[in-house]
Amino acid sequence: MSFKLIGKHEKDARASRDAIVTTLEELMDANPSVCYVDCDLMGCLNTKELWKKHPDRALQAGIAEANAAGVCAGLAATGKKVFFHSFGTFSSRRCYDQIYMSAAYAGLTVHVLGSDAGVTAAFNGGTHMPLEDAGMYMSIPGATVIDVCDYDQLYSVMHGLVHTEGVTYTRFVRKDIIQIYAPGSEFQIGKGVTLHESDKDQCTVICAGILVDEALKAYEALQSEGISLRVIDMFTWKPLDEALVIKAAAETGAIVTAENHNVTCGLGAAVANCLAKNRPTPQEFVGVQDRFGQVGPQSFLMDEYGLRAADITAAVRRAVARK
Repeated sequence: MSFKLIGKHEKDARASRDAIVTTLEELMDANPSVCYVDCDLMGCLNTKELWKKHPDRALQAGIAEANAAGVCAGLAATGKKVFFHSFGTFSSRRCYDQIYMSAAYAGLTVHVLGSDAGVTAAFNGGTHMPLEDAGMYMSIPGATVIDVCDYDQLYSVMHGLVHTEGVTYTRFVRKDIIQIYAPGSEFQIGKGVTLHESDKDQCTVICAGILVDEALKAYEALQSEGISLRVIDMFTWKPLDEALVIKAAAETGAIVTAENHNVTCGLGAAVANCLAKNRPTPQEFVGVQDRFGQVGPQSFLMDEYGLRAADITAAVRRAVARK
């Protein structure tokens, strides 16, 4: 694993969805067993070129996610390496039983991609806002669950998924995302990434997805207050990098988790479970607090659900005070 932080808090000129297309094209060109199944969203994901180039392996299933999941399981049963995409709400709630029974229970490998994670569904509204999608997949035995933060992390993760067995779920933002890492950065699925660390750290923020940039802003703000903060990008939620969580808890004595997801069943819950079993530590939870989604611009939704750097800094102060 190797990476370089950009640290500018600026939007990437590249759309994250293009990391999906670029990687899939590379994988499909190199390996005739790689297939892609979409649910009437090739226009949204820019995967039409895959359809034109590999019409026998880039399949359009229409607005029928449950059926598409069955198709994916069938392809996997014949030895194909299958990637399956829909909006996060539909690639989780709409086809959960089929993924669970036809793929996971059957011991097959299907790589599910869920776009417009959490509040980034924005104007698509509450019905299309996946705030529990990762939690659903985390309840599947042996599944791998990932929340990527930018283009380069998604590109690296996609290349890692093709070598990962079992059901995987990767949530991501299609476009308009902050660039966190430099091109060429590489990541290992199942291993967290420590972005800032010192022997004086008073608290650790464990974050993922769009909350990584907010955590980095919180780090900068707290530095000016004399509070030393450790920041970990825990892009793999399951299997959780428990060794890194325990190390951070032991060395800093306080934990804050930050996620673009419902705190009842996501990253914060996974970290809390790890700490309860191994090293009880004060923990504060930044994320959606057991609420449904709603329609609105992403900036409004991040304010509404408490997903800002200011919410992280406030949580850090609370966690440190509980030590």
